Amino acid sequence: MQKRNLRYEGKAKKVFETDDPDLLIIDYKDDITACDGKKKGNIKDKGIVNNRMTNCMLKIIEQSGIPTHYVQEISDRETVVKKAEAIPMEVIVRNIAAGSMTRRLGIPEGYELLPPTLEFHFKDDRRNHPWINEHYALTLGIGTYEEIETITNYAFQINQVLVEELARSNLKLVDFKIEFGRYEGEIILIDEISPDTCRLWDMHTNEKLDKDRFRYDMGNVESAYEEVYRRLVL
Repeated sequence: MQKRNLRYEGKAKKVFETDDPDLLIIDYKDDITACDGKKKGNIKDKGIVNNRMTNCMLKIIEQSGIPTHYVQEISDRETVVKKAEAIPMEVIVRNIAAGSMTRRLGIPEGYELLPPTLEFHFKDDRRNHPWINEHYALTLGIGTYEEIETITNYAFQINQVLVEELARSNLKLVDFKIEFGRYEGEIILIDEISPDTCRLWDMHTNEKLDKDRFRYDMGNVESAYEEVYRRLVL
């Protein structure tokens, strides 16, 4: 598999074309951003943590029957994925109130959400990814009714898989962001599942082991990522 032209560079990843037109290579960076890109930094070996954790989680999700873009991990930082058409919508599943939800609704952090809840956000950096519902998604042409229904069902199924898997490592899944794409006529899970995109708390102490440590200047960001990596991958 030969890496060719740089197709896209985002805040945390580079995406390269390959000699196979149906495959891409994702190269995870150590860069970290927060507050809609206004806050920036660099965390040693974050790219390794995010790449390997993502691949670990995607393989488990595949085994549960949900298709993903994962093909093959080729290095600590690089993974071959299917070249899917990205759907411009972020999907957030929340199990416990935290972050923007607590600010918007006045719910105390740590309040357990029964049942878990779902949010859609339109992917538009210029507008800070505004909240939308399924009706907006249909009107904006983001997806068909059947696609939105599939995404909704997949999101809750993925949540159940991740909650159970992370609990085995004494990690509490507070919330997470995922994205989907189209590949060969079906909806598949794309992007990453990592401490960048998940809120992860220790099961017993509620210590935060994710990007919030950087976002809110809590310190020990690198060690938090390393701890997640140690529990889930090593």
